[in-house]
Amino acid sequence: MSNPTVTEVADGVHFVQGKAVNWTLITDGDAFTLVDGGYPGDLDAVLSSIEQIGRTLDQLAAVLVTHAHVDHIGSLPKLLDGRNVPVLTSATEARHARREFLEQATPLQVAAASWRPRVLAWSLHVVAAGGMTKAGVPQATAYAGGPLDVPGRPVPIVTPGHTSGHTCYHVPAAGVLLTGDALVTGHATVGRTGPQVLAGMFHHDPAENRRSLRRLGSLSGDVLLPGHGDAWHGSYADAVDQALA
Repeated sequence: MSNPTVTEVADGVHFVQGKAVNWTLITDGDAFTLVDGGYPGDLDAVLSSIEQIGRTLDQLAAVLVTHAHVDHIGSLPKLLDGRNVPVLTSATEARHARREFLEQATPLQVAAASWRPRVLAWSLHVVAAGGMTKAGVPQATAYAGGPLDVPGRPVPIVTPGHTSGHTCYHVPAAGVLLTGDALVTGHATVGRTGPQVLAGMFHHDPAENRRSLRRLGSLSGDVLLPGHGDAWHGSYADAVDQALA
């Protein structure tokens, strides 16, 4: 896999765009926090992104998970093998990450939409990237409120809908909001760009996801980092309005 694109969007906040999904590295001194981790096949790309910001895996202080779909936690089992690094998310999503239950688009839903060329191409990438595995992250645990005592001191905001325990992370000091898949700016299955919500088949509860987005509009900052698509610059209220329009 080619090297991912790494952009420092704010002081110490590095936005990483892989081939089909994004993750973020937040530094504080030598230590750093990883938010999400791509597909199983993105392991080398995650390691490359860490190297590109001048850090090593030994300096990883914590992993935060927006949600436990395979394209966001897939690399973590191998990445963290033999390492005592906390993996934090909401209480509900920690259970999802441990695979006590599974919420994601079913093969039947994807097959029903595969007449669309973009969906077919995306589904082939999922298979090639190891996306058919149901492996979880056994060490995932619930955070105890926020700001979290990890590099960047992000504030978790539970935004259920995409999954039952989906969490966004606000980094007030940097003016950055990480929205996972609650709000994205693009996806391999669609041609349009800009703030938007994913197709209904990707959400556990599409209506609840839309309701959750309203919680983001009053936050301070002007950089939005989605799980899919490019970084977006502007007010969060405008991004939410565009996504819900």
